[in-house]
Amino acid sequence: MVASFKDYNPIATVQELGFPVMTMVIPVLLLCSCLILLLLPLFLQWHHSKDKRLPPGSMGWPYIGETLKLYTENPNSFFSNRQKRYTIEHKGYGDIFKTHILGCPCVMISSPEAARVVLVTGAHLFKPTYPTSKEKMIGPEALFFQQGAYHSRLKKLVQASFLPSAIRGSISEIEQIVLEFLPTWKYATINTLQEMKKYTFDVAMISVIGEKQQLEMEGIKHLYSCLEKGYNSMALDLPGTPFHKAMKARKQLNETLRRLIEKRRNSGKQGGGLLGVLLGAKDEKLNDSQIADNIIGVIFAAHDTTASILTWVLKYLHDNQDILEAVTSEQEGIRQEIIEANRRLTWDDTRRMPLTTRVIQETLRTASILSFTFREAVEEVEFEGYLIPKGWKVLPLFRSIHHCADLFPQPHKFDPSRFEVPPRPNTYMPFGNGVHSCPGSELAKLEMLILLHHLTITYRWQAIEDEDGIQYGPFPVPKRGLPIRVAPRPKQKFAKSD
Repeated sequence: MVASFKDYNPIATVQELGFPVMTMVIPVLLLCSCLILLLLPLFLQWHHSKDKRLPPGSMGWPYIGETLKLYTENPNSFFSNRQKRYTIEHKGYGDIFKTHILGCPCVMISSPEAARVVLVTGAHLFKPTYPTSKEKMIGPEALFFQQGAYHSRLKKLVQASFLPSAIRGSISEIEQIVLEFLPTWKYATINTLQEMKKYTFDVAMISVIGEKQQLEMEGIKHLYSCLEKGYNSMALDLPGTPFHKAMKARKQLNETLRRLIEKRRNSGKQGGGLLGVLLGAKDEKLNDSQIADNIIGVIFAAHDTTASILTWVLKYLHDNQDILEAVTSEQEGIRQEIIEANRRLTWDDTRRMPLTTRVIQETLRTASILSFTFREAVEEVEFEGYLIPKGWKVLPLFRSIHHCADLFPQPHKFDPSRFEVPPRPNTYMPFGNGVHSCPGSELAKLEMLILLHHLTITYRWQAIEDEDGIQYGPFPVPKRGLPIRVAPRPKQKFAKSD
């Protein structure tokens, strides 16, 4: 069963974007008072000679643009409606259109070929970026926002913590987290998204810090939870707005990380995890701000996205019991070997889970947690007959590509078997593409496989609500975070190993 957006709450989303219903008047008045200043640069940006056409589209309201439409509509509808409209109006060029999101003029592209140009072959023309609100919250020194030689050196450092050779040693720690928290679900009603956030945060912290430091982890977790509430907000730094609250938490989080970095430096031991790698970098000496920004960036990339994907995995397995039983059978075979050999789960075991891996791949495609990514034109670019002005954001639409019926027949059907054959190049990009693709993708898949191994052979779950729906905050997830009741699996065949 495919979820819909009919139960989406636009008022709640407006609040998350930084427009509290009771205090909307203040920022609106301020915006109106600055209207001339806002319109002038926009007019200059949009005023080009006739031979240099901007893509078709609507810029919406000044400053706000079409932000509210994007985040209160089904993303599929937002994208597909514009593609269809501009295909008709502009004779087949609906794969590229302009809009205005989170305070930024944008060009959205939805063909695999165009995405490849922006992310791979023409990557030097489009630097990685985010809207101002996200960039300030993550930190300008994070890997996401770098380019050129410095980006290459920094990415090598970050990748060193997430290569298979590095993360295979984390399996026992990740498995221990699973074995400790899964029993707390037994005979309980849980919010799947919130539980998955706890799990992925603990895994992210082990990857970042390299060891479990409960006091520091709890402090960072609390501040980060405050910070993430402002990720999709407008950059209105006014008291009471989500952005203002998030930036206050960001300042405190930076201080907490600075103390942790100082403690590690003074100990004379680099320690493990990403922090140890960054502190021990010999060719690229990093200051505390650079280290803190990259730690927050990794948590951002590893926490909400993976938690959202896992929530969808449980949703799809719940709705497709035949697939759930097939996954369980695959995992039981591995569990039998583990018990007979009297050992724990290993890296090699996770490489022998083809069906479970395809379930994850299909979830990544169907749910498309990352609907798009942000790039910025570093100069005026001619693209498919249109002009993209310097400084405009360019958004490859992963969701539209993943839901294209020409590329994935019956795109709204959950069908892991479609990945028995590798998809065509540039048509499947759940972790991005090119030099700026996600360096932590292998860790994300590993922690999902470990959780699903123990969950499917031990428990079963029932959704509390029969009616489907989706909420957005900051990523699309099942309504209310998918509340479920969890119980031991009937006639459980294998016991968990110690």
